[in-house]
Order: sequence, then C-alpha cells, then structure tokens
Amino acid sequence: MSKITFIGAGSTVFAKNLLGDILSFPELAQSEIALFDIDAERLKTSHIVAQRVAEAVGANPTISATLNRQEALKGADYAISMIQVGGYKPSTVVDFEIPKKYGLRQTIADTLGIGGIMRGLRTIPVLLEMCHDMEQLCPDVTFLQYVNPMAMNCWAISRASSIKTVGLCHSVQGTAEQLAHDIGIPLEEINYVVGGINHMAFYLKFERNGEDLYPRIRQVLEAGRAPDWNLVRYEMFKHLGYFVTESSEHFSEYVPWFIKRDRPELIEQFNIPLDEYIRRCEHQIAEWEKQRKELEGGAPLTIHRSVEYGSGIIHSMETGTPRVVYGNVPNRGLIDNLPQGCCVEVPVLVDKNGLLPTKVGTLPPHLAALMQTNVNVQSLTVEAALTGKREHIYHAAMLDPHTAAELSLDQIVALVDDLIEAHGDWLPKYH
Repeated sequence: MSKITFIGAGSTVFAKNLLGDILSFPELAQSEIALFDIDAERLKTSHIVAQRVAEAVGANPTISATLNRQEALKGADYAISMIQVGGYKPSTVVDFEIPKKYGLRQTIADTLGIGGIMRGLRTIPVLLEMCHDMEQLCPDVTFLQYVNPMAMNCWAISRASSIKTVGLCHSVQGTAEQLAHDIGIPLEEINYVVGGINHMAFYLKFERNGEDLYPRIRQVLEAGRAPDWNLVRYEMFKHLGYFVTESSEHFSEYVPWFIKRDRPELIEQFNIPLDEYIRRCEHQIAEWEKQRKELEGGAPLTIHRSVEYGSGIIHSMETGTPRVVYGNVPNRGLIDNLPQGCCVEVPVLVDKNGLLPTKVGTLPPHLAALMQTNVNVQSLTVEAALTGKREHIYHAAMLDPHTAAELSLDQIVALVDDLIEAHGDWLPKYH
C-alpha cells in the first residue's frame, strides 16, 4: 500500500480530518501513515488521534510517529504539509503588532500584505529543505501543500525543486457552498468554472443546467440579503461582475479600498474583523488543549468527510477514479493573461496519470489586472527568498496594495527593517 507522510502532524484537528477522509476510502484503509512534527507533545496527541480515527472508520493502517523528518519521508508516495513556521508566538504576533505601530492594520496576514510577505520569507526556506529531502528520499512523491502563503510557497517550490507539488485550499468549494445557500439552490445542482490565483480566483461560470446563476446572486445583493460577514465580497461583485473565491476578511487586505486609517467608517460599514487571525489562533490553542484532554481520555470520536481535496487526489491516483479538483500549479500555458510561471489556481484532472491541470485561457481583463497587483508581491517575495536579497523584500512591500495605500516609502522600508530584526533567527540572513 502507499505511504502517506504528514508533515506538521501536530496540527491535530486538521490531521484528524484528513486522516478520516483518507482512511474512509476502503482502497486506502491499509495505507502506511507516517506522522512527523517537531513538537513531541503535539505529535504524541496526533498519534493517539490517528489510531482512534482508524478504529472509528474500521481501517487497519500502519501508523508511525517520529521527530525525524527524513525517517518520515523515506519512501513516501504522498507527503502532506500543514506546518506553521514560527507559530502563533512569536511570529504571527510579530506580523501583527509591529505593523500596528505604523498604523497598518490587518485581518489574517497570512497570504499577502506585509504579514503574508514575512510569513512567506519564514516558510519558503523550510519547505525547500523538505523538498530537497524528498529529492533524495522519495523523488517520485506527490507533495500536497496546504500551507499559506499558498501561491508564494508553490511558486518557490516550482522554481527551486523538482518535486511534483500542488497547492490545496478549500476556498473554491467552500465559497460555492456559501453562494448556493445565499441563492437557495442545492450545491449538487450547481456547476462552476473557476480561474485565477489562490485567494483571488473568480467564478467564471456559475450555472445550473445551463442557466447562468449570477443574476440570482445579484438579486441577493440588490435585496440587501448579503450576509453581514461577507459584505466585502458582495461589494467587489457589484463592481467587478464576478464573485471571488476567498472570504471577505481575507480579501479586504489584498486590495487598497477597505482598511484605511483615514476612513475608519469603512471598517464598520463592511464589518471587517481586524486582528481576526490573532483571535482565531488563541481560540484554536485553547481548543486544542481541550480536545487533547478529551481525545487522549477516550471521548467519543466522530468522523465526517471534509471538503478538503487531499484524500480524493490520493484515491484517484491510487485507483484511477477520475476527479476534478482545484489546485495551485505553475502557469504553463494555463491562463494566457497572467505571467508564465506564476502560481495559478485552475481545475485539475486527477487519475492514475497524476495531476493534469486544465487550460482556462484568457481571463476578463479587469480580473487579470487585479490579480497582477498580487502577483507582483508574490513574485518579489519569492525572488527575495531564493536570492537572499533584502532589496526585493522592500520592493514587495512597496508594491503591496494595502501597504502602499497606507504608508510612505520611508515608512515601508523602516517597517520591513523592524520586522526582519524582530523575527531574528526565524528568517535567513538577507544582504
């Protein structure tokens, strides 16, 4: 049977969900599961949870847990990454608190913006170390990459490694479910085509039996029925004519129009949750401690299939069952009006031949132009990570839409310097 390695298995809840998905397939029920993390306590909990998941779904896998990454990766057919370099403390807190001193506020700070840039600079070197291990220990592995900043990470891997990689996110299928609810049509009756970049892809088609469902979405907007937690995306839909895949709290910090010091009323008008990721992290840490005690203490374990694509990809590659997922892959002729080589999110066919991205073609020009503002930041962050040149970090921050809308050039340079100093050894040395 195939060997599936979980990198960052201490992300217990996410690992539990993916394990439940994988082991619920009869064809994968006897897989070899290797759990790796650098935190011994979290790894111990995940090992216990993995064994309980297997029991709950009637599977009989071989499960191991190790603090040695090379041991976990040796001979792997699939590797799944779910790491957070630098953790909530110190790194995420630094990404929020230092920009605040300059008047720069964020919501999630893991994909773009100054927080996304710094997270990418911390994460890319670690992912590349893993990929170089894979090149030696499991060169034919399929690397399922769940870590943000997704596009930056996958772009860097595609440039600096030979490992087959796909970036996976749940925003496409998650937003489709939300829109189906908003317009009162069962999700299973809807078909859609999405194209763009991670967290800024758009539904190019959203239909039921050939009927365009965008007029129904427009009715939700015009009737004032947009959910109060989703006002940013509905506002963008009003101006763009297409609905974006990533959540309002994320999207508000990818553009210059919503989080503004001189327009504080916009925060309230669009219900923008500043510092949202800080609250989520604190809740998740408390929840993990609670769940750890419950799960290790034998509390009942319920398994529900999640919307994540990872298990379906493995199942399709192992059995030949064809599937379509949305993946983040290099733009090699897939989207004509985005830069070749950048990381794009497109439909991907999966079967025994592996992952086969499909061509989307030319995006509506205003959508491609909006995406390009984010691609610029991704490109320069990747360049900084791969070359070690500090100037590219400055340039990435200068071109970031939200940062540029709030700060002067001198402030941006000073902010970058402060962040690099505060992160210390969590970052490589830049020259």
